[in-house]
Amino acid sequence: MHAFQQLFERHHRRVYGLVWRLAGDTDAAHDLTQEVFIKLWDNLSSFRGESKFSTWLHTVATRVAISELRKANRWQRMQLTGEAGYADTLEYQESADLSELDQLIRRLPEQTRWAFVLHCIEGLRHEDVAAEMGIAVGTSKAQVHRARTMLEEWLSDDHSE
Repeated sequence: MHAFQQLFERHHRRVYGLVWRLAGDTDAAHDLTQEVFIKLWDNLSSFRGESKFSTWLHTVATRVAISELRKANRWQRMQLTGEAGYADTLEYQESADLSELDQLIRRLPEQTRWAFVLHCIEGLRHEDVAAEMGIAVGTSKAQVHRARTMLEEWLSDDHSE
């Protein structure tokens, strides 16, 4: 277990930052970080060294996070049948340590947020974003454009008041 602890201590901040931005929620990010490291540890023997470990870790973290978020989203939609809808029921916790942009990113629709975070923050190419999310490259580009438009709108609204 000492090796697992070293692995976790070395990489947990980066993983947490990625999954937090994808989830938009602190509690979910903590849970997802744990899921990522469990999956990582269970599949460590599959790392072949063909790429950097950090690249492989990023891929595992992204796939686990998106998969778990999709499962949670389906479950919550089933629980909310007849209500306004999942996106309308989210209550975002405002935190003093979040920057204004981070708070706005959390408000983006889920798919739009994922594409924006993976492309603009994590630096993935649209082809890689599309592969990770299971969408077309054009959809990735459209989602990133939508995110930028929404963020610009929100930022200009906040600063014009």
